[in-house]
Amino acid sequence: MMLPTKSALVTGATSQIGRFLLPRLQAAGFTVTAITRQSPPPNSAGITWQQADLQSSLNSQAYFLFHLAPLPLLPPFLAHNSTLTRITAFSSTSCFTKEKSPARHERAIAAQLKEAEIAFRAVCQAHNMSWTLLRPTLIYGCGIDKNVTFIAQLIRRFGFFPILGRGTGLRQPVHADDLAAACLQACFSPAAVNKAYNLSGGETLTYREMVEAIFQQLGKKPRIISIPLPVFKILSRIITRLPVAMITRMNQDLCFDHAAAYHDFAYSPRTFRDNDMGFADDSHFTDFSNIRLINAAF
Repeated sequence: MMLPTKSALVTGATSQIGRFLLPRLQAAGFTVTAITRQSPPPNSAGITWQQADLQSSLNSQAYFLFHLAPLPLLPPFLAHNSTLTRITAFSSTSCFTKEKSPARHERAIAAQLKEAEIAFRAVCQAHNMSWTLLRPTLIYGCGIDKNVTFIAQLIRRFGFFPILGRGTGLRQPVHADDLAAACLQACFSPAAVNKAYNLSGGETLTYREMVEAIFQQLGKKPRIISIPLPVFKILSRIITRLPVAMITRMNQDLCFDHAAAYHDFAYSPRTFRDNDMGFADDSHFTDFSNIRLINAAF
């Protein structure tokens, strides 16, 4: 039986990319089945939600799969759902940037991603599935990320933001909606079949400039405090919630070229400044109880 060519299965549908991809798929005329481990969200008209994990086979005749859940879950899922034909999946540039991280758990994340990428390619080849792998850089856009939104929350809570040294490391934040658009562009591009792409944002700026842009988005005058390395080492011992690994990369360049994606499927991401960064409201704030010590330190 011929599969409907515009039927799509979306795993990780409640992720930040999923929040933008689902309406884009609907607008493009797809029949969409979204997989969730929890109860379906409200106001999801037109989407068929299926509550299931990714460790078993599904009764689905979808042609396309957009895998937004963690990549290590995908190879065994594909092995149990081999009728899928066109796979678009997400890894992360963290497989490169965290490969030599001083933090053991980050090195483990990088290794796990690389192993999952190899396994993903192998299972697709074994089952004659066409695939595209997308590796985004720092994602933002709907207020649930752990980088841009974390910075915004700190600024709202304390009125300033501390950086290590001068914060000269280059960044390319990428909006989740641009990644959702890339899913559709790549899945219909013959040039993108069986290829992997690094997807960076449309603007390269220093870490300090990124923080300044977040201040401006919040309608606040930038107040950035530069912390010398010896002081930072002391703070990292007493502030248990301080994201040490993230802060130590503030002066490292984490840049990737997306020219191949532009050439193969017209990927054209927006700039970081002067657009909606999608910050969550105060009800979604992180617990900063252990970071109160920052105020006393400065």
